[in-house]
Amino acid sequence: MAYEFDLFVIGAGSGGVRAARFAAGFGAKVAVAESRYLGGTCVNVGCVPKKLLVYGAHFAEDFEQASGFGWSLGEANFDWATLIANKDREIHRLNGIYRNLLVNSGVTLMEGHAKITGPHEVEVNGQRHTAKHILIATGGWPQIPEIPGHEHAISSNEAFFLKELPKRVLVVGGGYIAVEFAGIFHGLGAKTSLLYRGEMFLRGFDGAVRKHLHEELTKRGMDVQFNADIARIDKQPDGSLKATLKDGRELMADCVFYATGRRPMLDNLGLENTGVKLDKRGFVEVDELYQSAEPSILAIGDVIGRVQLTPVALAEGMAVARRLFKPEQYRAVDYKMIPTAVFSLPNIGTVGLSEEQAIEDGHKVHIFESSFRPMKLTLTECQERTLMKLVVDADTDKVLGCHMVGPEAGEIVQGLAIALKAGATKQHFDETIGVHPTAAEEFVTMRTPVNR
Repeated sequence: MAYEFDLFVIGAGSGGVRAARFAAGFGAKVAVAESRYLGGTCVNVGCVPKKLLVYGAHFAEDFEQASGFGWSLGEANFDWATLIANKDREIHRLNGIYRNLLVNSGVTLMEGHAKITGPHEVEVNGQRHTAKHILIATGGWPQIPEIPGHEHAISSNEAFFLKELPKRVLVVGGGYIAVEFAGIFHGLGAKTSLLYRGEMFLRGFDGAVRKHLHEELTKRGMDVQFNADIARIDKQPDGSLKATLKDGRELMADCVFYATGRRPMLDNLGLENTGVKLDKRGFVEVDELYQSAEPSILAIGDVIGRVQLTPVALAEGMAVARRLFKPEQYRAVDYKMIPTAVFSLPNIGTVGLSEEQAIEDGHKVHIFESSFRPMKLTLTECQERTLMKLVVDADTDKVLGCHMVGPEAGEIVQGLAIALKAGATKQHFDETIGVHPTAAEEFVTMRTPVNR
């Protein structure tokens, strides 16, 4: 059967655009349908605008520390509307770049909701199109638990478009999005409380990292409450919000922000017209080649719920394009040693196994850990400390994990991720000469394992 397209991609986020562009570059006839915004979550309501807001929040510290270096500043004033307008302008610019990337690579861009009407058929804006392969790259969507008054809460989607900075914010959640937004609101001057229903936030991260970040956030004056969960939210006559916790306490706020998980965006996608199966969490079930139970339909990115990170979606999109249209260049995505950063204030950078994961996997480990006050802060009153940690296999000397909490942690760990990917040992770290004076050199000067 002759198809109108070789590949029809649903979703113009990071993974979908990467797959479409490269498939077209390999000579395939490709279409992309997008109903919302080009660039997906990352560009519009995720990594990019969030990082811009984190930069904005960090200036308060810079102003505070400047006097130690001889700078006298007048009173600093922050204007939320200016930050949001400038952020919007930059996102609009990036939307245009994504559009040009697609169109210039020969991809047919359809702006409208795509619904799958059969194993090889997609309907967009009332028009039906056929394709040999259909790729689902529709991403995820924030979830707010349906407690009484949940309609008064916002998610990350709305936070980027608030008309003004709330004076009092309750951030609910214990993952990286909650921690990052708590840092943004707090850094920009809002009275911020971070509520998490568990014993300690950032589950899955190294225990020392979690403990260190908690100490630093508390040191900065953020109210962090564990074993705390909201039972209901009531809007007051003056527009403020009263959050009643499950333990009976009441907290007042102007904004309640939820970051308690994301679901796959499969709304009205038409999967019932196919043999596609979902896993028990509701994500599209795929094999190691990203193929669903319906052989002609593939899925990548957040919608499959593996590693929900933009660079991973990009790698998956590339893998799909190569396998289908340039098989001699195909390489499977390696999910080991994926570096990641949390843009909390201070930042977290991490790659490889945590101490807890390494022990659970049966490794006998040596732990190298250092906590210190960075050189930049020695002329200031700031007591922030940086944490660096290496998890080393005691038998092979191989570095299994690398973790950092401190300024530019993501930038530093990106370079170390290459070393860990290449199988670096602790001896390699020891024999590497440090760049002096930097914080990063601490990773190559830790000599004595800590006692446990």
